Amino acid sequence: MKPVISIQNLNHFFGKDKLRKQVLFNINLEINAGEIVIMTGPSGSGKTTLLSLIGALRSVQEGSLQTIGQELNGARENKLVQVRRYMGYIFQAHNLLPFLTARQNVQMSIELHNHILQKEAIAQSKAMLEMVGLGERLDYYPDQLSGGQKQRVAIARALVSHPRLVLADEPTAALDSKTGRDVVDIMERLTKEQGCTILLVTHDNRILDMADRIIHMEDGHLKFIPT
Repeated sequence: MKPVISIQNLNHFFGKDKLRKQVLFNINLEINAGEIVIMTGPSGSGKTTLLSLIGALRSVQEGSLQTIGQELNGARENKLVQVRRYMGYIFQAHNLLPFLTARQNVQMSIELHNHILQKEAIAQSKAMLEMVGLGERLDYYPDQLSGGQKQRVAIARALVSHPRLVLADEPTAALDSKTGRDVVDIMERLTKEQGCTILLVTHDNRILDMADRIIHMEDGHLKFIPT
């Protein structure tokens, strides 16, 4: 079975000409199906840049980056869009649309898949929100929810389409310790049930125990931490 993520000799730069600065150096990484991998490292080390490249949110400049079996170096925008449909994204800022209810925010993710009928999309959204403990908050708007509840909606939105890969960038940073733990426990349980892979960036040492592997980014270089 091919790795879900396969990276070889990846380099990335910001800026042009004299202002050009290298931010990722010769990254090599493989992540297999079903793994939970946590990436740590100081701010500005390149973690989010790498995550956005893996997530087909930035264009690959040098090296090979295969996500879900698709080579992203040189990929056209329509191919990048297709790859994104197999992934779920969870960010530090929940990025919920304030004018949509919890159910509608989750439902948006399903509606990216044209073959799913609206009735089925509504049912799946309700079921996923019940799984994250928000069955009684389906029709609440984001400003009516706590920080932890908003992040649970974001998790439901990321997982409702049963993605093969979930990318999470500091999902507990804005939460207190108990709420943060609850959130990652939900992520771990649901992803294990769905058989998908997680790559999670965090500064939160309290959640490192959920990882199958821990990798560390520093000054654009990736290091592997023995477990």
